[in-house]
Amino acid sequence: MSRETDDLALRERPESEEDLEDLALGEDYSLNPAYVPMVVDALDRGDAERLRELLGALHPADIADLMGFLSADDREELVPHLDPEILGEVLSELDTEIREEILEHVPSQVLAKALGDMESDDAADVVDDLEADKRAQVLAAMPETERAAIETTLAYEDETAGRLMQREVVAAPQFWTVGHTIDYLRREGDELPELFFDVYVVDPAYKPVGACPVSHLLRAQRETPLAQIMEQITEIPVDMDQEEVAYIFDKYRLISAPVVEPGGRLVGQITVDDIVGVIQEETEEDILALAGVSDAGRDAGILGIIRSRLPWLVINLATEAIAATVVGAFQDEIAKLTALAVLMPIVSSLGGNAGTQTLTVAVRAIASRELNAANSMRVIIREIVVGLFNGAAMGSLLGLATYVFWHDWKLSAVVGVAVLANFFVAAFCGILAPIVLERLGRDPAVSSSVVVTFMTDFFGFLAILGIAALILL
Repeated sequence: MSRETDDLALRERPESEEDLEDLALGEDYSLNPAYVPMVVDALDRGDAERLRELLGALHPADIADLMGFLSADDREELVPHLDPEILGEVLSELDTEIREEILEHVPSQVLAKALGDMESDDAADVVDDLEADKRAQVLAAMPETERAAIETTLAYEDETAGRLMQREVVAAPQFWTVGHTIDYLRREGDELPELFFDVYVVDPAYKPVGACPVSHLLRAQRETPLAQIMEQITEIPVDMDQEEVAYIFDKYRLISAPVVEPGGRLVGQITVDDIVGVIQEETEEDILALAGVSDAGRDAGILGIIRSRLPWLVINLATEAIAATVVGAFQDEIAKLTALAVLMPIVSSLGGNAGTQTLTVAVRAIASRELNAANSMRVIIREIVVGLFNGAAMGSLLGLATYVFWHDWKLSAVVGVAVLANFFVAAFCGILAPIVLERLGRDPAVSSSVVVTFMTDFFGFLAILGIAALILL
């Protein structure tokens, strides 16, 4: 049976909810490619009931993934078929570009209801993507308490703990017992955060003094004072950068942490599910920055991609032109010994690869706080020694290959020494460039690669041509 026949059968036969769930996702939990045409077919036929069945079998995160595979017109048609409660969860999972596009087509009243079903941090992220006029309409349609929470969150700087936190927390006074707390949780169930792991113990000034994990509450006797079972807390200042927050969560293995104002008053909490997103976002930024590009996304425009990549290519062209001046300065020597024209790009490329290895390790170490002033000299020396060892090994191999082809031991020696010298430069620049840029307050992932590429090309050409000029010619 052909792929087209399979897809047609999937679209036409009736399935139970369990069947659809099995069809929707592959074994790796990615969206089944055959499921997308089923949704498109239902949209084309205007079959609202079929759409409800197909969407009902998907988790909101999978619906967000589905949106990325649909055209803009299909997305616009699909949105009205989502219940406001589901719509809010889907919006929080969407890529920014797709979310901004979808928000243009969601009525303000519907969006206001969807935001009301979301945690304050997720709702603030969505509102932040709205145009000013629509933002005002949506906020005006929301209850005063929910509107105030979103406006307060948006008042904090982007990518800080204040923007990352959810304002909904569970707090209890120091004098409460386990019984008081459990009774409160049961009584106020509908008003509690959808997800929480700790009950924060606060003093009369509403400053957190400890935290009681829910698991401890359930195991303790009702008459036990909270002060006896509460644990120490790691407070997160409201203006702390989200990358710093992620580092603290990773270092101390936190599940949640209280967020406090400058005076120490509890204003919110950050949970581990928020941190997972931050870690993924920061990691993607560093990986893309190393290559001098930005996240294109599935719906990125051609002009936007060009604008993000072309400037770095222009800078790279300028640095390569400078490196090429070395070749121009030795053109007479190259004319006398054409083998140099074959070997010098190999020497340069080997050094570039070695520099990229060192640079990648250094940037990761800086990002994970494994490299700082306390151990920088030891790491620099280590990387230089590794570079020299690898340079000696690769220089010997390339020198041997050179002798096999040209039967000239002097040329082999020139190549071997040039590789060793370039590996030294690669290791030195690969570790030092990100350290220096980080000390200067610059992002080491953004421009280090340009520096390392330039240095290994420049010194690779200079080493082989300069040594050849001294020994061979």
